Amino acid sequence: MTLQSVVKQGGPGTLDCSFAPPDLSSVFSLQPVVEAAPGQALFWEGDDARYVFQVEDGLLRSLRLLADGRRVIVGFLHPGDLLGVSQKDRYLYTVEAITEVRLRRYPRRRFEDEVARQPHLRAQLFSKLCDEMTAAQDQAVLLSRRSADEKVANFLLLMARDSEGERTAFIDLPMTRLDIADYLNMTIETVSRTITKFASKGIIIAPDRRSIIVLKWHLLQSIADGDDTDFALAPMDGKMQRAGLAR
Repeated sequence: MTLQSVVKQGGPGTLDCSFAPPDLSSVFSLQPVVEAAPGQALFWEGDDARYVFQVEDGLLRSLRLLADGRRVIVGFLHPGDLLGVSQKDRYLYTVEAITEVRLRRYPRRRFEDEVARQPHLRAQLFSKLCDEMTAAQDQAVLLSRRSADEKVANFLLLMARDSEGERTAFIDLPMTRLDIADYLNMTIETVSRTITKFASKGIIIAPDRRSIIVLKWHLLQSIADGDDTDFALAPMDGKMQRAGLAR
């Protein structure tokens, strides 16, 4: 029996020479690791775009500083996200670590050559860029909301999605209230007051400043959709209020 026939027949105990083409994560897995501490900038807006990064662990924020000194957070970056992929020669945003982060760093020109050489990587990169566009659209929807209640409710629903797009009742919020405020174009006082109000109505519990537990999805969704009739009528529960106040 020839090697060719063994490979063709397959089955237990035979030699399987098939292999899956590398995906973006496996391509990045061979690159050096970069670590950053909370508050540390990975790169600054306007820096030469020398590298592309993939987040392995932790949370980061991308932001821009306006001419008057105000900060605008344009997005939050999670494990699996790519940074620095652009047709521009300079980074469009400043990216800072919110938590301890680990990333893989790929020289940009080499990364572009690798993607150009392998069509399946181009398809995966296109999918990642589409995800970034969707995130930008999500923020545009958030900013278009009329009231603070609608903005915060939509933000919590957005953060409640896990990596598979499913909702999870426990929402991890490593970012500060100021980060949330700068993302939603609100004041930190309004963000804190709105979260406290949601807790007082028994919609959520905020056991600490870094987490939220959603108790009443239908009310949160109703507020996000701009229909706050049920929310306005929801009774206050003193015990729940004490347990759920955002500290």
